[in-house]
Amino acid sequence: MRFFSVILIFLLVLAGCQKPVKPLPPVRESLQLNVVTVNGPATYYVTGPNEYAGFEYDLAKLFARHLSAELGKEVKLNIVLVDNVSQVIPALMKGRAALAAANLTVTRERQHLVHFGPTYQTVQQQVVYNKETRKAPKKISDLANARIAIPAATSYVDRLSELAANVPGLTWTEDPLSNSDELLERVAEGSLDFTIADSHLVAMERNYYPNLGAGLNLGAADDLAWAFRKNGDEWLYQQSLKFFARIKQDGTLRSLIDRYYGHSERVKPTDVTGFLVRMKTVLPKYTGLFKQAEGLTGIDWRLLAAISYQESHWDPFATSPTNVRGMMMLTEDTADRMGVTDRLDPRQSIMAGARYVIVLRETIPERVPEPDRTWLALAAYNIGYAHLEDARKLAQRHKLNPDAWADVKKTLPLLTQEQYFSNTQYGYARGGAPVHFVESIRTYYRILEKYEPNRAPLLPGFDLVSADFKRAAELRP
Repeated sequence: MRFFSVILIFLLVLAGCQKPVKPLPPVRESLQLNVVTVNGPATYYVTGPNEYAGFEYDLAKLFARHLSAELGKEVKLNIVLVDNVSQVIPALMKGRAALAAANLTVTRERQHLVHFGPTYQTVQQQVVYNKETRKAPKKISDLANARIAIPAATSYVDRLSELAANVPGLTWTEDPLSNSDELLERVAEGSLDFTIADSHLVAMERNYYPNLGAGLNLGAADDLAWAFRKNGDEWLYQQSLKFFARIKQDGTLRSLIDRYYGHSERVKPTDVTGFLVRMKTVLPKYTGLFKQAEGLTGIDWRLLAAISYQESHWDPFATSPTNVRGMMMLTEDTADRMGVTDRLDPRQSIMAGARYVIVLRETIPERVPEPDRTWLALAAYNIGYAHLEDARKLAQRHKLNPDAWADVKKTLPLLTQEQYFSNTQYGYARGGAPVHFVESIRTYYRILEKYEPNRAPLLPGFDLVSADFKRAAELRP
């Protein structure tokens, strides 16, 4: 069974060869970059009308920009979508795309079929189970005689095939129609006992299904990489080497990984459970107000709702020991600055909180790109802009990027250590708090993205380039 997946791919390719596809012209001639992928939270998904997101999608967009710069002409990105991962490599080999960007694991079997580019991420295969109905599997034999399903033609097939020879009763179903996120949902619902998925996807999905548990690692960690056709466009392949070398060196890749996965494990499953409950029971009372605030400020209402939940759990009467109050937990000074007369009034609090986010966001240097601009503004919302600037200066001293949230969140906690805060302008601060604050908001926002689709979100997969907040100046107090 070891080579079952490669045999399946060959069969799919042979079947596809019965209907020849005209090879695509080189990218240098067509100025079209065709990339094959699948729908999924780690690859490509729709967030609104003509709005798309996903780690692989954003990475492909960056590559298209790189090619445009190299050629001095705009290269257009075209996404070629197939139904599931088993169809990705066949589509690539049939010439439907120039490369495959679909969270593909580099395996020896696949290397017989395609040419892989540089590794851009390392992940671990994990056995996933339902914590409400089963105990965590400790060894492979715990999977015997269980209902297990995995996506067909994946590296999971090969890994389980290697183990099955020594584990009587270890059987599974290879689903040609489902991707990992769909099978994880079935485990959460109880219709499956186990599935296998990569660690970064498991971390994301546990924010939607807190009853999922990762119980057992299967084998060594795996590398993810883009796939190219053998004997394909050599210039394009060489450009991919140049592209990945650059984004690894300048921190772009690190920031992109943090954008999608950096917040995934900050919130505990119990916190996610509480959020999901209140999302159904409490949030509907205030959704209209959050949407009004979006209409006034241009900020996605779901982001505002995520901020409010982190601040007050949507309790309009919330009050801290330091007299920070209301849905958006405004200080007296901030409330006065925003013209609030009653911090316990949900409408006043939400509108003022949204306007204050804009003020902070506009204070961040213009060169800072999105979504980092928004995450830094939210850190300032929590700790104050002065301490945020201290952390950004510390980032510079540590040869990190002061404009990237992935780097600034490393230096914020240093503000509690005398050797660092004694050399800053504003001194000691509880720098770990804004990191938890922002990462929690990012998690809650992603959950709301999943369960509350928006008409045109201004944080589509954390790409807020189009949101210029033109009304910001008008809303300043």
